[in-house]
Amino acid sequence: MLIKVSPRRSVLKAALAAGAVGVTGCSTAGEGEDAPSPSEELRMRRQAARASGELMRRYDATVAAHPDLAEPLMPLRNDVASHVTAFSGRRDPGKTSPSPKPSTSTSKAPKAPEAPPVPDDPKQALARLVEAERRTADTHTEALSGAPGELARLLAAVAAAGAGHAYLLAEVDA
Repeated sequence: MLIKVSPRRSVLKAALAAGAVGVTGCSTAGEGEDAPSPSEELRMRRQAARASGELMRRYDATVAAHPDLAEPLMPLRNDVASHVTAFSGRRDPGKTSPSPKPSTSTSKAPKAPEAPPVPDDPKQALARLVEAERRTADTHTEALSGAPGELARLLAAVAAAGAGHAYLLAEVDA
């Protein structure tokens, strides 16, 4: 199977990375009085991390089902993984939390989410990834209206990256 990626891919990828760094590097000074409570912001961050995590699992499942697509997909998948980390990150990196105590109960650990189904046809698998990227970008865009400054900038940058990923995925020849 021949995988051909457009030369525009590297240019667009660099532009997306530069834009994401610029947007997420802004300060949070001057946030309005209507900022959500810390618990509401945490809930919003968790939702965004969950949405990006689902997208990351789709990438992983697609690469597992179609190893020949790993080369063009892994850089995008790794971007999505960094989005999950950014949404899950601490606001104050200087603070640390105590490590959790081991549980003595006999309950089972939470079950990992199942991998999403991947079509056997690589073109259809890529089309599903494009849909998933667009859906996730839309989810992040919709969350912008209630987000405080720093989180809004992160959501906007990740949504823009998702739109770029969808474009790049559409350029992959499978």
